[in-house]
Amino acid sequence: MPSHSYVASSIIVIIIIIIITSLRVSADDPTYVYHTCSNTTYTRNSTYSRNLRTLLNILSTDTSAFQNTAAGNSPDMVNGLFLCRGDVPAEICRDCVMFAGNYTQNRCPRENEVLIWYDECMLRYSYRNFPSNSVTGGVIIMTNPKNVSSDESDRFNDLLVSTLNQAADEAVNNSRMFSVKNANFSANQTLSGLVQCTLDLTRQDCDDCLKQSINGLPRGRYGARLLLPSCNSRYELHPSNETAFVTPQPPGRNTVPPPPEQKNVPPPSEQNIVPPPSGKGGKSFVRIIIVAVAVAIAFPVFIAGYCFVAKRGRKTYDTAPADDDGDDITAVGSLQFDFKTIEAATYKFSQRNRLGQGGFGEVFKGTLPNGTEVAVKRLSKTSDQGENEFKNEVVLVAKLQHRNLVRLLGFCVEGEEKILVFEFVPNKSLDYFLFDTTRQGQLDWRTRYKIIGGITRGILYLHQDSRLTIIHRDLKASNILIDSNMNPKIADFGMARIFGMDQTEANTRRVVGTYGYMSPEYAMYGQFSMKSDVYSFGVLVLEIITGKKNSSFYRMDDTVDNLVTYAWRQWSNGSPLELVDAIIGEDYQKEEVIRCIHIGLLCVQEDPAKRPTLSTIHQMLTNFSINLPDPQTPGFFFGNGVGTIRSTNNSILCSINDATVTEFGPR
Repeated sequence: MPSHSYVASSIIVIIIIIIITSLRVSADDPTYVYHTCSNTTYTRNSTYSRNLRTLLNILSTDTSAFQNTAAGNSPDMVNGLFLCRGDVPAEICRDCVMFAGNYTQNRCPRENEVLIWYDECMLRYSYRNFPSNSVTGGVIIMTNPKNVSSDESDRFNDLLVSTLNQAADEAVNNSRMFSVKNANFSANQTLSGLVQCTLDLTRQDCDDCLKQSINGLPRGRYGARLLLPSCNSRYELHPSNETAFVTPQPPGRNTVPPPPEQKNVPPPSEQNIVPPPSGKGGKSFVRIIIVAVAVAIAFPVFIAGYCFVAKRGRKTYDTAPADDDGDDITAVGSLQFDFKTIEAATYKFSQRNRLGQGGFGEVFKGTLPNGTEVAVKRLSKTSDQGENEFKNEVVLVAKLQHRNLVRLLGFCVEGEEKILVFEFVPNKSLDYFLFDTTRQGQLDWRTRYKIIGGITRGILYLHQDSRLTIIHRDLKASNILIDSNMNPKIADFGMARIFGMDQTEANTRRVVGTYGYMSPEYAMYGQFSMKSDVYSFGVLVLEIITGKKNSSFYRMDDTVDNLVTYAWRQWSNGSPLELVDAIIGEDYQKEEVIRCIHIGLLCVQEDPAKRPTLSTIHQMLTNFSINLPDPQTPGFFFGNGVGTIRSTNNSILCSINDATVTEFGPR
């Protein structure tokens, strides 16, 4: 037992930490702009209330610049998102989102639909789903009361439109969907424009939203902004030696303070704006002194307490070895579940709760004590996925946050048990619908086209838009889960690999994945890259269009054929629409179908350099004015009945089935 002095010291440390936290210097708070609450409410301690707390906790601990996620299940599901200004550092972004979440609970304590804007970030949550396309309702307009002189107004407005349109063009063509543009209005005045979209929009939707925002901005003022839930635009006319949109810096960074904001121009008039929380101004200096004194008192006590705690035993997962990429399972230690909790949630892994059998074990449905439904992936004790693969999946998936990726809620490591806890996706996997004749009818062309687009956005996030560059290595229909709105979510990251910032490809002697989806350079030589995921995506697109498995085709002479070869044959014969699943009938847009087939064939070309990137594929799907190159003959196909995989110059023997292969020596 610790001595009374240690207990007393610990209590003092806790009290001082609380004091320091409560006396946070107001100058570091984000700059409040506007907020709105709905007229509909929820009750205290309801399931919705608990889901909202869970959601705000998820959002406030995220390290990305944008997140769109949900907590709970219908009818008590809470959808939420945040967007940080494109030039805001990650630390400031996270602080802003956390501050916004706390503030909404004070300002809108029972309303179940809230949107709040700060200069640094925007936070939004609702009981309703957020559409994936541009949201242009709920316009908020703010203006500076000072007008540009009438004899200069026409020239100013022309420059304003030109500057903002240039910024919009730049924003829709970069991964941040954010841009700032400056233009000289006079010898000593500069016009600055800023535009931004939420990152769940397509480029076309972002462009449409920004056009509405820019067109709706008041002209001829010294400043104005127009805020929409999915995009915003603003401008300021300011002295050339000053900065219009100051980029906030994390506290403690040794930087030269930015030039002061213009002082001779009145601030923007805020229409129906609730004033920001009080506390800024003259009290800041007093608070700084109090905090400094508290820190001086707390420091020696904290050192004593730390020395005591350091001598205590550490949890077993604190000593887990780091993986190849330097990530440690301790990074997500806060997500760890107790085994008894998981066991109770699944009724001791009852077969009634069993959802399916994966490559590394069984998956069960569970219900946590707070009512949240989850999918529990329990690795087999004889599974090929060892501790490294398990740790890899935990660290990877915990960092990934996207509407088209399955969300990891936690994990459990206890004895021989290795368990992952994911959000529950009610409609099982894509193959459950796609390859079952009794369920194929639920996938009309619009739904299939939507699924193709969602998978595209999910892989694009993995390859380009996430904080890490991630190669999935096992994209297939059974690893695409379908939610209640028939949106796709990419799952199973046990075989994924992280690439370095400048890395484009890698080699392995341990080929993993599923035959039929593997690119030829990966299956035969162990070479993988983003382009090997592109090949798998191409096969997946062809499966979605045809409703057939890649390995389910047989020719008249009883030799094995595959979907890639069959699709190429129909394309070469000028009859690509013969590929369309018969159950769809004639209810589809021919241009969309042919374009998707074209894209699928571009993805399965033998030369990886000729396959398009996911960003290009996304543009091809969303902009029909882009001309597509002619696809080349796929270099990878099944030949005779013994299962020879052939390319132009090489062949190798393997089995032909849908199983994920975890050990295979390339020759």
